[in-house]
Amino acid sequence: MKILLVRLRLIGDVVFTTPLLRALRRTYPDAELTYVVEPAAAPIVLHNPHLTRVMVLPKRRGAARLVDDMRVANSLRAARFDVAIDLHGGPRSSWLTWASRAPMRIGYDIPGRAWMYTHVVHRATALLPRNSVLNQWDLLAPLGIDQSDASTTPVEIADDPDAAADVDSRLRDKGVDAASDLVIVHVSSNNPFRCWPEESFASLIVGLVREDVTRRVIVVSGPSDPDAATRIRERAAQQLGALAPALVDLGNPELPALRALIARAAVYIGGDSGPLHVAATTTVPIVAVLGPTLIERSRPWRHPRWFTEMVDSGPLACRPCDQRVCAPGDFRCLTGIGVDRVLAAAERALRHVDGPQGRSESNLRGDRLVHQ
Repeated sequence: MKILLVRLRLIGDVVFTTPLLRALRRTYPDAELTYVVEPAAAPIVLHNPHLTRVMVLPKRRGAARLVDDMRVANSLRAARFDVAIDLHGGPRSSWLTWASRAPMRIGYDIPGRAWMYTHVVHRATALLPRNSVLNQWDLLAPLGIDQSDASTTPVEIADDPDAAADVDSRLRDKGVDAASDLVIVHVSSNNPFRCWPEESFASLIVGLVREDVTRRVIVVSGPSDPDAATRIRERAAQQLGALAPALVDLGNPELPALRALIARAAVYIGGDSGPLHVAATTTVPIVAVLGPTLIERSRPWRHPRWFTEMVDSGPLACRPCDQRVCAPGDFRCLTGIGVDRVLAAAERALRHVDGPQGRSESNLRGDRLVHQ
């Protein structure tokens, strides 16, 4: 059997699909599994041992994109897939799924696009208290694959030994040895509804260092706001004064290095963005700061023995929301989260001793990458 999976765009959403890859491989041990992904999220599935091939779809605009899509569609059709699963539901992914001409095409019942599938799965429009992994898992129902749980089918990313070695080298160059408690604080998101205030992050960092001056804190941010880490680090350094050397500047690592850095840490702290779910593929303790999203929806999908604490503002009339317009206008779901609460959660995480820290959930190595 030959199975095609299509999931475009965001890093976190691609992480959510990785439990499905294990389930498909378990159900169809001899199948050829091909995954189509865009460049930014390709490292999530690269070397995944459950996949036979990863196709990276260029992310260009205008006429160049049409050329890319036609070329990839021809390649997919020539591969003669038996099953194609659209894990995304967007216009581009649904068209590619249809263009594969697979006899069985599975996707969500999205108006205007459901006709492209032979098997349509309902997707709730309401923001339900249900984990995003389970929403993806619904797409396996037409294949008769039952839902699993995080303890047996966690999210996963293959280890990258080269990235890990590079991170270790860079840390040594900064004077950070293996005995140091390393705190990773991710401070940005491409969605303003998921950004805790910068002054709150700075105060949190100051509190962590003052509690234990031997800690080393690395502040990172993503491509949506690459300067956020610098701004917050400088704000915290001003408050710390002579203790400022506890802040280690490694820049903003690319995805493989970021995961290797997180796997080396004593705790990861961040908002509801892709790196949170990258962190979930390690055993490192996690403290997540949520705005309008529900804990049940965004909780990292990994074995419950690994420390995970979600901090939110509690019940609000406007929460959850569709994250397009803040009805009260003051982002109270974020500004209402006190630094003391996140600091207390971080201290609990740092004291947590159940299970090893700084190791990956699984030691995956894998197959080959195909650029399209």
